[in-house]
This record gives sequence, structure tokens and C-alpha cells, in this order.
Amino acid sequence: VGVISDKDIDSYRKFKSFLEGHPTPRFIWVEAATGSLGQGLSIGVGESLLMKSEVRSQRSEANNSPIVYVLLGDGEVAEGSVWEAIEVASYYKLDNLVGIIDVNRLGQSGETMLGYKVSEYKKRIEAFGWQTYVIDGHNFNEINKVFDKVSASNNKPKMIIAKTIKGKGVSFLENKEGWHGKPLPEEEYKRAIKELGKINKEIKGEIKHPNLRVKSLELRVKKSVQRLKVPYKIGDQVATRMVYGEALAKLGDLNLNIVALDGETKNSTYSEIFKNKHPQRFYEMFIAEQNMVGVAIGMSKRGKVPFASTFAAFWTRAFDQIRMSAISQTNVKFVGSHAGISIGEDGPSQMGLEDFAMFRSIFGSTVLCPADAVATWRIVEIMAKTSGLFYMRTNRPVTPVIYKSDQNFEIGGSKVLKQTKTDKVTVVSCGVTLFEALKAADVLAKKGINVRVVDAYSIKPIDQKTLIRCARDTEGRLIVVEDHYFEGGLGEAVSAVLSDKKNIEIYRLAVGKMPMSGKKDDLYDYEEISAKAIVGKVCDLLK
Repeated sequence: VGVISDKDIDSYRKFKSFLEGHPTPRFIWVEAATGSLGQGLSIGVGESLLMKSEVRSQRSEANNSPIVYVLLGDGEVAEGSVWEAIEVASYYKLDNLVGIIDVNRLGQSGETMLGYKVSEYKKRIEAFGWQTYVIDGHNFNEINKVFDKVSASNNKPKMIIAKTIKGKGVSFLENKEGWHGKPLPEEEYKRAIKELGKINKEIKGEIKHPNLRVKSLELRVKKSVQRLKVPYKIGDQVATRMVYGEALAKLGDLNLNIVALDGETKNSTYSEIFKNKHPQRFYEMFIAEQNMVGVAIGMSKRGKVPFASTFAAFWTRAFDQIRMSAISQTNVKFVGSHAGISIGEDGPSQMGLEDFAMFRSIFGSTVLCPADAVATWRIVEIMAKTSGLFYMRTNRPVTPVIYKSDQNFEIGGSKVLKQTKTDKVTVVSCGVTLFEALKAADVLAKKGINVRVVDAYSIKPIDQKTLIRCARDTEGRLIVVEDHYFEGGLGEAVSAVLSDKKNIEIYRLAVGKMPMSGKKDDLYDYEEISAKAIVGKVCDLLK
């Protein structure tokens, strides 16, 4: 179609070429990164769901919505994420979504699960409420006819099941194993080209973009208005998870590009507050986290600002999709609630204790953990207006508001909450354990020991400058306290930026035993991240 030149083809898979082994957005015609299988259909669901919603909101006919086509390999249909996408597409009646499965029987190392059983593909997909069409993928008449059929609106997503032969047209390659990703040797290349026959390079196609009648949505707020008014005051007892829902709903009044998705936990993450205020921009994704990330990627690629929420522990199921969203250069905002042992009685399966580690490892990510309502509100504002992949941890327990409503927060910042000229130790924390650090500081002050307390709410990037200053002001003694496993958390984030600094010793208090059900305070003592444990550690250091 004239997009790629012969010179471009010669650079395929070479250093700095935009034609990579698996396409990424470095190639401008690619919206989302490919290569990690089973994810494309979810992205297509996100795009088609969004466009269908926008058409409905404009009170137009459903068939005015552009059609989204997704090509799937038969091997990747074994992925559970594909079936998550299939069931959600059916639930939302996405008749503007067309999947195409290339059933060529061969996977990377052998035959696929179903081989050439196209009737089995048909039966399974129809069972989820899709319209299916089985065709010969090499028959142009059948291909033309089926594309006319799938454009009809019938409240069902469609799947074209195309039976093909891998290596078609080359006798020694047709339906043969052992050729996945392998270039032909010179002699076999010449033989294959001869069998394929001459190609008329003057025949060109044309790519037409869908005619989107979607109004440009802009932030409808005066330039003079920098921030929303925070409805909390010092001393109020508020759970940060609730503040997330309230702040997002308020921001949704001003920015029509904000959408929210949730994994059937909306009454716990409080995304239901956004749903109640903006029902047309809320998307229930049910207990299918991998698909939820893919859908969010698709919506991001349509210019939206998706906030996706579930329990922090459950984001681990979708790590690969989150990793790929970074490679796709998306603008998705992840929110994980019910983090750490602070959730108490629900037990270890529900305790997100790996979230900092997971999201810190994502390229280009920003990881934030606000401690109170004001910090949470301001951080949601920052996430909404700043491009890129963000993760914010929220907590189940109510915590006191400690910041004034006009307090400023920034990416890469921190807050020094307690300090004197005679501080002996710096205690760094975030989220719920920050309050344990503050309680410990009060106990120690009564013993005549002053400690500095730092709220490291920005975990990635972290405030290196403040950490260095505070550590040096307290004779190089620094304790990091967190409701997270030792591996990959705040302690390692602090250690990473201070490891090459002389005369600074870092001590860490984190979750080091297998958690269990129990009262929050009992668990804090058990894992030695309580105020009592902090007091004990400080006293030990000063002996």
C-alpha cells in the first residue's frame, strides 16, 4: 500500500529500524505493541466499546460506529485472556468488533490445541454469544462476501474463522512444521520465489481511516483554576480508597476524557462513586483483570484517560499486560486498593504486598502511595493531567487527615513531617505505616529522643535529595518502614538512590513473615512494622 519502502524492508529487525521483530508504536501505523500473545482482542474490545459508547451518547445509530478488526493467531486462542475478551465483548453486544482467527494448524513448536477443527472453534465462540463465519482463508470470493456480512448490526460481535495453510504456494513449506520464524536459505529462497510466480509491484492498495464523528473532548476548566477544592480538614478520618472515588468523580465533571474501569470491586475501591456520577463513562470489567488492562490500553489509544482499579493483589494477574502497556506507550492509570497487612481479617490472599515491586519494575512508570485524604486527592489530580503509566496504592483502613487542604504534592516529592535540630534517626515511610512512624516519634520524644519522619509518598521517582539531606542531618542513620514485602518495596527504592553515598546506613522494617488473618494492630506487631517495632529499632541503633 506504499507505506513501507524496499529500503525500509532491508532494515527489518535491525538496530534502530522502526520495523522490529514484533511491531511497536515506533512504527507509526501500530497503536499497541504486539508479540506477547493473547492481548490484541482485549485492546480491540477497548476501542470498539469506547466508540460504541460515544456513538450512543451522541444519539446516533449504532451502525455508525467504525468497525474494529482484530487478527488472531490460532495458537494464541489458547490464552485465557482471549476468552475474557470474548465474554466481555458479548456482554456489551459489540457488533462493531470483528475478530479474524487464522487457523493454519501450526504453532511455534507443533500443532495447536485444536489443529484444523474449525467446527470446534465455531462451537466454542458461538457459545459465548458471538456470530461466527467459517471460510477458506485463501478464497478471495469468500473473503469479500464475509466482509460484507460482518458489517451488519445485530448486537453480536463477529468472528471470522479462516482456515489457511501455512506456507501456501510453496510446495516444500505448505503445512510443514519447523519453519516458525526461520528465514529461508538462499537456494530454497530462490525456489520459493519461482514457485510463487511474478508479483506486479505496481498494484497498490489504499488505507482509509474510519470517519469518526466524535467531538474533540477537552478539559473544560478555566486556565486560572489550577486545582479543585479538597473537602477534608485536618483530623478527619477518611480511607484513601474512598477519596480516590470522590476525587475521580469530581475530576470527571471537568474532563470528559476520563473513563473508569473496575474488576467487580467497585464498592470496595469506591470507583462506584464515579459510576454513579458518570455512568456512561464507567465500564464494569468483572473478575478478568488481564482483559481489563487490555481494554484500558485500547481506550487510551483512542485518546481517553483510563483509571483502572481493583485490589492491589489482583493486579499481579495482569503483569504481562501491564508490562506491554508500557511498551505501547499508553496513558493508563492503575489504582490498587486493600494493600498490605493493614486489611487484617481477610487474610494473605487479599493482601497486596508485591505491588510496589511489580509497578516499580515497569519501564517509565510512576508509583505513588498517599497516606491521607488530601495527598490522595492531589495525587489523583496529578495522575489525571500527567501523561504516562501511573500506579497509586490506596488503603482500606481509615486514616486521619494530616495535611492542610492547600498542601502541594508533586511527582518525585516527599514531605518532612517531624524534624528538629537534634534528630538522631530519620524514619522514612508511606501510606498506613507513616502513622506508625508518627506515633513512634511521639513515644521517642517523651524519652528525649528526636527522630525525623519523612513521608515518601512518591516511590518512583523518589526524592533522593531530601533523603540524602535528612540522612546526613541524622548522623547517617535511616530506617525505612513499609507495609510491603522486603523485596522490591520502598526500602529497596531508598537503598537504590543512597547505596553509593558514604556514611549512610539504611535499616529496613517490612513484612518478612507469612501473613495471616487478624487485627491490623496485631499484624503490625507480628511483622514488626508497628510503632513499637520502630521505637525498638531506634533505641537499638542508639545504644
